[in-house]
Amino acid sequence: MSNPRTLPDALSQAIDEHPDAPLCVAFSGGPDSTALLHALAALPHARARGLRALHVDHGLHADSGIWSAQAQALCATLEVDCQVLRVDVPRGSGDGLEAAARRARYAAFAQAIRPGEWLLLGHHRDDQAETVLLKLLRGAGPQGLGGMRAIRPLGAGQLWRPLLALPREVLGAYLQAHRLPCIEDPSNRNTMLARNHLRHEILPRLRRHFPQAIDSILHSAALCRAADESLRTRWLEAFGALHDVTTGSLDATAWLALDPALREPMLDHWLHARGLSAPTAAQRRQIQRQCHARAGQQPCVRWPGAELHIWKERLWARAPRPPVEPSWTSCWHGEALALPDGGQLVLEPVARLPAPLTVRLRQGGERIRPADDRHSRELRDLFQQIALPPWQREACPLLYAGNELVAVADLWRTARGAALFDALGAHPHWQRAS
Repeated sequence: MSNPRTLPDALSQAIDEHPDAPLCVAFSGGPDSTALLHALAALPHARARGLRALHVDHGLHADSGIWSAQAQALCATLEVDCQVLRVDVPRGSGDGLEAAARRARYAAFAQAIRPGEWLLLGHHRDDQAETVLLKLLRGAGPQGLGGMRAIRPLGAGQLWRPLLALPREVLGAYLQAHRLPCIEDPSNRNTMLARNHLRHEILPRLRRHFPQAIDSILHSAALCRAADESLRTRWLEAFGALHDVTTGSLDATAWLALDPALREPMLDHWLHARGLSAPTAAQRRQIQRQCHARAGQQPCVRWPGAELHIWKERLWARAPRPPVEPSWTSCWHGEALALPDGGQLVLEPVARLPAPLTVRLRQGGERIRPADDRHSRELRDLFQQIALPPWQREACPLLYAGNELVAVADLWRTARGAALFDALGAHPHWQRAS
């Protein structure tokens, strides 16, 4: 791609060089997305692709509703459909409100994007430099230092950043030339936020002393991206050997033996594929140390948005969940029963028990005599025999008829439990928390 000097030229060329897909703009109403949407609306071949806009209302500012109305009003003047997505941003997640808002925003985009649609973002050359510097300060490797990808999958479509080669000044000149109104979020001036501090304090100083700073940062990013792509081929091949598709776990010993250049991006890939956030450098070191834990120990490393267990020489990851209250109990008639950890107990096929059972959780020391066994067994031993992960045992539903344990989820039944469910023609099914 050549280097067009104006926003319309850059967009026109980008659209011509990419697949004929429907187009949608992530429209915050701020300067960058306003310039992007306005310029696209003036291009007939962009409108021909069903150009529309998505606006996210985070609900974090008193004026967020006013901003949504302003975004819709501008879209109306451009004759572009605008869909407002309202999201709930969790507070106190541990990794900051800014990161939580970003996750909520992209999750909303992923849900709203249509099959085959390309979602355009207004990120530009200066944004890319800021991103690379932030990644550097957070200890990223080649993958992070490669900066934002121009194109990546999102939901049922693709996310596209067509303006990464254009400096902020080009978008600013376009806004001024067309006298376009923009939403000014006051948080964008808050230099207590890391990106804003880089943008307003650090980068201007760097450019005064090193006029080619942005060029140099982006050149290094391009080299890191190339190195990352080369490494990606190697760690993806290794991932296929280390990853167990059935359990979703990784071979901890083999993972630890990898070169760090392969080990770290593989861990991120595995976590992201499970919808989890990546750990910090300090948490990575903790994971590596815990891989050497003695037999019988069950280490767990937690960070905002994820917890990683090391068990049976394998890595297991899941989203954090609140502690399960062991005293939880419920009367069950066979309906879909929500369990405290997010799992579910159901009867398959759908049926109603002739008399209700009581569902409880483990207190410790429970025993059951399976229908095909001559002896009663302690649940702890049975769980170990089938290698049920410890974090699933605490929410395993125990089914009681009166004070008698007649079934343990869909794992074991006593003779009485087998007779009960066989006569009913339906059997318990434990849907474990994902």
